[in-house]
Amino acid sequence: MHWTTNPSTPSVGLVVVTKTRSPIRSSVGLKAVMAVTGILLVLFLVVHMLGNLKVFTGETSFDHYAHWLRELGSPLLPPTGYLWLQRTVLLVAVLAHIGAATALALRARAARPVRYAHRKAVKGSYAARTMRWGGVIILLFVIYHILDLTTGHLNPQGDAGNPYGNVVADFAPERWYVTLFYTLAIVAVGFHLRHGAFSAFRSLGQQTPKGERRARAVALVLAVALSAGYLVVPFAVLTGLVA
Repeated sequence: MHWTTNPSTPSVGLVVVTKTRSPIRSSVGLKAVMAVTGILLVLFLVVHMLGNLKVFTGETSFDHYAHWLRELGSPLLPPTGYLWLQRTVLLVAVLAHIGAATALALRARAARPVRYAHRKAVKGSYAARTMRWGGVIILLFVIYHILDLTTGHLNPQGDAGNPYGNVVADFAPERWYVTLFYTLAIVAVGFHLRHGAFSAFRSLGQQTPKGERRARAVALVLAVALSAGYLVVPFAVLTGLVA
């Protein structure tokens, strides 16, 4: 906020108050928040996926990895201290990502207060709807996933000392509906990542026809690879490959 004096009435000295919006609250700032938090969340997804894939190395190796995460940072951090620090950072990133996306969506809607009676469907509208509904599905899945494989409240075994057994019990054939919900959530993550990565690449300058084709290809490969990396675990348990 700053003060200015009206030059046309110097004797009166009219003071005008002008509010200056914080750079981070501008549209550019909000997009930057979405980009930074998005990158942070994608990095976590990649690392988490690689950790999940250790289930194929056997029960002993997988459980050792899970226990190692609980002791990471010791003795500087207390037991599970690193995990709680990571969860806090991820929670802040998710809330900031959702907040920035919501603010941008509201501004876009406010800029178009009157809807056209007839309007052709455009790719941007489809992508926006996919991102919104996909975001809701992902949020619900994250909550369920925490209660399932983190706290163990919704896991049929819920044994903190046997993470491998928790995974096998979670995606057992008779619990096919859990695998179905997991698949739906991961597909939503894939769509979300594909659109988000493409938008990020365009923001970085890939705006020529050739650059856009390259950005679409890279975003698609990234989304498919990440989705496949996550889905291979529950389907391996479902089919008996991991037991």
